[in-house]
Amino acid sequence: MLSRRRFFSSAGLAVAAGAVTKAALAALPEIVSTDSPAMQPPLTPPNGRPYRAVSTLNGWSLPWRMRHGIKEFHLVAEPVIREIAPGMKAHLWGYNGQSPGPTIEVVEGDRVRIFVTNRLAEPTSIHWHGQRLPNGMDGVVGLNQPSIKSGQTYVYEFVAQRAGTFMYHPHADETTQMAMGMMGFWVTHSKDAGFMPVDRDYVFLLNAYDIAPGSYTPKVSTMLDFNLWTFNSRAFPGTAPMVARLGERVRIRVGNLTMTNHPIHLHGHEFVVVGTDGGWTSPASRWPEVTTDIAVGQMRAIEFTAAAPGDWAFHCHKSHHTMNAMSHVVPNSIGVEQADLEKQIAALVPGYMTMDPDMSGMQMNMPLPANTLPMMTGAGRYGDIEMGGMFTVMKIRADLAHGDYRDPGWYHAPAGSVAYAWEGDPPPAVRGAAPAASEGAAYTVRKPSGPMDH
Repeated sequence: MLSRRRFFSSAGLAVAAGAVTKAALAALPEIVSTDSPAMQPPLTPPNGRPYRAVSTLNGWSLPWRMRHGIKEFHLVAEPVIREIAPGMKAHLWGYNGQSPGPTIEVVEGDRVRIFVTNRLAEPTSIHWHGQRLPNGMDGVVGLNQPSIKSGQTYVYEFVAQRAGTFMYHPHADETTQMAMGMMGFWVTHSKDAGFMPVDRDYVFLLNAYDIAPGSYTPKVSTMLDFNLWTFNSRAFPGTAPMVARLGERVRIRVGNLTMTNHPIHLHGHEFVVVGTDGGWTSPASRWPEVTTDIAVGQMRAIEFTAAAPGDWAFHCHKSHHTMNAMSHVVPNSIGVEQADLEKQIAALVPGYMTMDPDMSGMQMNMPLPANTLPMMTGAGRYGDIEMGGMFTVMKIRADLAHGDYRDPGWYHAPAGSVAYAWEGDPPPAVRGAAPAASEGAAYTVRKPSGPMDH
């Protein structure tokens, strides 16, 4: 008779997994779960080969147990309640109490065994996005394995062959299950602990939801018109800040599991793209950027030196992706005088409010249905931060201790280094012809030559 160890090291590699028997359930790794939206400290590896742990934005890394030299994890697919931001919760599907699920961290060359228990009311599977592995472990229902039925536990086992940045998500009823939040991050660290060292390594996924104002459950047939754009299923001001000590080397890994691309932009610093879905980029191929576009299904790892102290914005540069509860049918009221009309309607409809004529502050101070976030919200040191959604803050401080991930509060800029209001009157505008060369910058008009000269 085959021992359990021999079964998983031979037959278990040939198929994605068979349903675990009742006798085997007693040997499963314990289920570790949390529903806290707070970002947890990096998980220092208690055993196995050493690595510098990552920090998951508003998330955590999944503990494992070592069993006969194999790292064993236990993921549970289940309904979860995720706080998108204070004042709003969503009924999602995820793993181990959260959406996205916990980050899985391993080392290149580790043999990994993942037990996946399905507590959903429908079948599921897990695809290990970007991994090199046996075909039967790839997780596509019907192609590589049977579906994991409700109540079943399946086993995936393979060697983490390539260091890099990866994701996991279902390949069963994918449109519904991913729209409900089923996804997670995976990091395979280099077996060389000194390879591309950084002081801080942040990870998070880009995800989007269509949750009608006043409701809790996402619509699952939405293609593009989402109204909540999130970092790791958190919308600003619910997103935790990323912090760094002045002079530290910082890596940020981002995976995109939304239905559109996202130009991710960092203020105040230049970065280089050091990693993609396919692995680490060659140093000779890198160039400085302040924005990198991340397409659907892609991963990007960027690095920069935290060279300037302050509170620096980090966000998607599609402006409607930095809004919450976005409505796509809001009329344009810019320049429309509504005072008289508002009085007439308010007399008939008590409590009626018109949209601001300049469109600023939309939904920031208006009455909203329960469990609905304002479109743009968040209070900063100098007033309202008119952004939401895919937005957070990179907080760099000279006095931050190495390894300290706590929010240091708002930056207190040195005197004379903050933009200020001009007290006097501006000069009158001079309209007319452009200034002559003697009055402004010199320039030369070059006459065309060749075939265009006619």
